[in-house]
Amino acid sequence: MPQSHSTSRKNRVPVPQRMVPSLSLGAYTGALCRSSHASVIWPSFGHFQDGSSSCSYAEERLRSLRSPALLLPSRHPALDGARGFAVMAMVIGHTLDALLAPATRGHPWVQKYWEFRGITAPLFLLVSGWAVVAALDARRPGAAKATYGRRFQRALLLLALGYLLHWPGWETVIAMGWGDTLLVHVFAFDALQCIGLSLLLGATLLALIPGTWGRAGVLAALAVGIPLASTAAWEVSPLLPTVLRQAVGGEGSHFPLFPWAGYFFAGALASSCLRLLRSGWPQGLALMVLGLGLLGGTQLFTADWSPTSAWLVALRVGQGFLVLAVMNFAPLWLSGLLAPLGRVSLWVYVIHLPVVYGWAGTPGLSQRVGPQWGLGLALLTGVGLLAASFLLARLGQWLRGLTLPWRVGSTTLGVGPGAQRV
Repeated sequence: MPQSHSTSRKNRVPVPQRMVPSLSLGAYTGALCRSSHASVIWPSFGHFQDGSSSCSYAEERLRSLRSPALLLPSRHPALDGARGFAVMAMVIGHTLDALLAPATRGHPWVQKYWEFRGITAPLFLLVSGWAVVAALDARRPGAAKATYGRRFQRALLLLALGYLLHWPGWETVIAMGWGDTLLVHVFAFDALQCIGLSLLLGATLLALIPGTWGRAGVLAALAVGIPLASTAAWEVSPLLPTVLRQAVGGEGSHFPLFPWAGYFFAGALASSCLRLLRSGWPQGLALMVLGLGLLGGTQLFTADWSPTSAWLVALRVGQGFLVLAVMNFAPLWLSGLLAPLGRVSLWVYVIHLPVVYGWAGTPGLSQRVGPQWGLGLALLTGVGLLAASFLLARLGQWLRGLTLPWRVGSTTLGVGPGAQRV
């Protein structure tokens, strides 16, 4: 017969109140289980039908809940901060591009801003490549294979969203006809398609190639080889079918694989080489050295601003590494301000583009208003659009958590103590 509550209270293991915080959950549980006394929570031997002589199944259950595979590691603060910084510059830049009057565009400060904007897209690709490697648990050799399914789904989502944003609407489809002109427009390769296909290729290679050094070698070959082969790829692309031609490189695509995938794999390579360094000053110093080294190396060659330039890729990668270094050096409160924006950067991107440039025959700001505003009004509109896109993205995130609570945190790749949530 089970013992009474009064008996159980007498036989409980005494644990002083001030000592409880110093005990881990497992230690406290184990102390109770190893005791020969009975209690309401942990009955004595003979009260379990499985004949356990020392502890119930509860301790084993608690051990499983504390297993490293289920502990969510902290997110990399510099990555989220860099994402937030890049998406802020991108949304405001697109808005200014659509609304600024020609006279205002000629202002020296605006021209400096256009030059600075050139880093936003490469920075997104660098961070995306970094995340592919950083999210893997270094202590789990099979982590790349275990997360491949989720990465495959993520890549398909990026490709689908990218092509969806290029849908011109049925009226335009009928006017163009089902020919090469329509295919060039619909299958133009943009940032999401480039990241999606690079993610698919990178995840596949990481799953197939064992060992850190083997992976680093392949990533280095892609990071260097893709930019160097870009001119040849663009020369061959007219011989390919329209869909492949737009992906490989050529007129009409803003972010073709050649050379833009080089940024993705440069980020993945840097993450593979620096993943043993702690985020913050150690990684920041290493990134600063790499960035300055690349920028110094570009000074040894003639500047080449063509769309297939390997020199330009090296320049932008160096600048991107310096931005990541600054975000590593930045205090946590600053990266904390930018991090929420960085975590929903995909949906901020998807929301703001139709508003600025229109979608499916519905005109956006560039058509409804056009380039006729001054800097103050255009800048205020850009900040307002950024805030509205962020709030809508967070609302969608909240609704997703309500409707699919079992998927909360499921986009975290490679959960484990040796991984970083990205």
